[in-house]
Amino acid sequence: MDVWKPGFPSTHLGAVPRDDRTTFATWSDAGEGMWVSVFDGRGEREVARHEMKRGEGGFWSVSVPGLRAGARYGFRADGPYAPDQGLWFDPDKLLMDPYAVAIDRPYVYDPRLAAKRGAGGDTAPLMPKAVVTALPTPVEPNPPLFSPGGLIYEVQVRAFTKLHPDVPEKLRGTIAALAHPAVIDHLVRLNVSAVELMPVTAWIDERHLGPLGLTNAWGYNPVSFMALDPRIAPGGIQELRETVAALRQAGIGVILDLVFNHTGESDQFGPTLLLRGLDNGTYYRHAPDDPGKLVNDTGTGNTLACDRPVVRDLVLDSLRHFVRHAGVDGFRFDLAPVLGRDAKGFDPEAPLLAALREDPVLKDRVMIAEPWDIGPDGYQLGNFPAQFLEWNDRYRDDIRRFWRRDRGTVGPLATRLAGSSDVFKGTTTRTVNFIAAHDGFSLADLVAYERKHNEANGEMNRDGHNENFSWNNGVEGETTDASILAERRRDLKALLATLFFSRGTIMLTAGDEFGRTQHGNNNAYAQDNEAFWLDWAGRDRELEKYAFELAALRKRLVVLRDCTFLTGTAAGGEFLDVEWLTEAGQPMTEQDWNDPGHSRLTMVLAGEDAARVAVVINGDRHASSITLPARPGFRWAEVLGTAANGQAPLVAPGRTCLCFVEKAE
Repeated sequence: MDVWKPGFPSTHLGAVPRDDRTTFATWSDAGEGMWVSVFDGRGEREVARHEMKRGEGGFWSVSVPGLRAGARYGFRADGPYAPDQGLWFDPDKLLMDPYAVAIDRPYVYDPRLAAKRGAGGDTAPLMPKAVVTALPTPVEPNPPLFSPGGLIYEVQVRAFTKLHPDVPEKLRGTIAALAHPAVIDHLVRLNVSAVELMPVTAWIDERHLGPLGLTNAWGYNPVSFMALDPRIAPGGIQELRETVAALRQAGIGVILDLVFNHTGESDQFGPTLLLRGLDNGTYYRHAPDDPGKLVNDTGTGNTLACDRPVVRDLVLDSLRHFVRHAGVDGFRFDLAPVLGRDAKGFDPEAPLLAALREDPVLKDRVMIAEPWDIGPDGYQLGNFPAQFLEWNDRYRDDIRRFWRRDRGTVGPLATRLAGSSDVFKGTTTRTVNFIAAHDGFSLADLVAYERKHNEANGEMNRDGHNENFSWNNGVEGETTDASILAERRRDLKALLATLFFSRGTIMLTAGDEFGRTQHGNNNAYAQDNEAFWLDWAGRDRELEKYAFELAALRKRLVVLRDCTFLTGTAAGGEFLDVEWLTEAGQPMTEQDWNDPGHSRLTMVLAGEDAARVAVVINGDRHASSITLPARPGFRWAEVLGTAANGQAPLVAPGRTCLCFVEKAE
């Protein structure tokens, strides 16, 4: 039973050094004994073990004189060992402090971490040690730099700079590398509003990866919620803080992609690392009729019980930590429905989601939901509270299907360009539009592979999504055929332009602007190697230049970044904020919308100073003459110079997405 009482100040949990002593505190209702193990300066040898006293509400604490910042420690817990009843207490398992803000080494999976009580011996030699840390003075509170409608740049920290020739070798693959002038220059030229860092808190490999010779490269298997992984942040929270400051000075915010839906303790065969050993029955969700059966709404073996106050406060305290001590703009939540789940299912007014809206430290932060998990009613796109932006996979799939030339897709294309009003309620869109992300094909692979090629993952190509709405332009995978390569680049330009001309927030995964490839692998989570790191030396500079031009155009044309929903044309034909036209310049009719073979569309938007902006899309392989609506005293000028310089007759080459701006004559 969860007897958490909010009277205990949760900021005192973990290890708090003061003067000549350190106070340790944690929580366990079912535990019958609790200790702090203190280790030598190298974290190798246990030098002391201090018994913690149980206080009111399941809180355990002890104050250790003479122990200062820098000390290495871990927790041990004792109590019943009955896995079929959800009880896993074992004092031989050294446990990570859930509130640790620093650890002395990465997690490494070892089968002994999952051994039954009495069978595996002391796991202290296998575990990282938490480090007692005196946190710096909180950063000056500043509003987020990112605002809806901007460009989010998704970054896998290690892969992003491992091969960057301008970044010093000792910095490559770290958070600090993001502050290098060469990296910042690239981000500025792309007009990035915020970088979204894929998980940077410490994680552990899934147990099946070691025998395959693989390691987890993405980090979506967390153990620590506040401690950064030493492999990508050897300088800890100070490294993140300084990088955030450098990016902020360049006008770029930082969003952390965090995982609060499960931990690396996995299913009943997984390792005991922290929450399982402290109070498994409270921290994780279990089947109502079987206390030993873990609920698996995440597909990873366990699911955090975010409706329980102890878990809710752990999440909130983790978020506050990164705002106060690093100054981040906000957060993206992996499998976010778990944050709003209770025993009955997803509730958009769940206590944790409500707390995010009301918390004085967090209420102005950027919040982004990945709005699905695999549990009952797990697909919740459009159903998160109003302060959340949401990853929009319907945008991803509809844009892919249109450019793949699927029939009957011009209507869905228009809906996605306009902000997905069929999904989001209210007057403004909360969409995060993306065509490719870390999970799935890269943008370049989308036009080069019809099928996934995940053999390198060692699972006989069974992992990863089977339906990718992709195409290969005539040859599967790599080719030297110049004509096919030209078709692929044309398609990539069309895809990028569609994204940049879409209403609402847009997201681009790092490297997609210059043709990064995962060699057809659509689930590259375990590929931490040179073949999958970003190839800066071999990047497609022509495509990159085009992406820079698109970014500059989107920044200049405010109407492209607007998040208000379009109202259309008045009943009398009066132009309000958008017209949907055929290539002949006529309003789209019901017959046009329903024509399964229709693959051309013009979107005319009301711009600034009474001028209009036209986005012209030709999804066919053949060029098409285009007529734009004329007004006395104005002429149309093409922006990126691929049609006919705005002179009639306008021609949209096959497989293109163009932009024209109305100018006074």
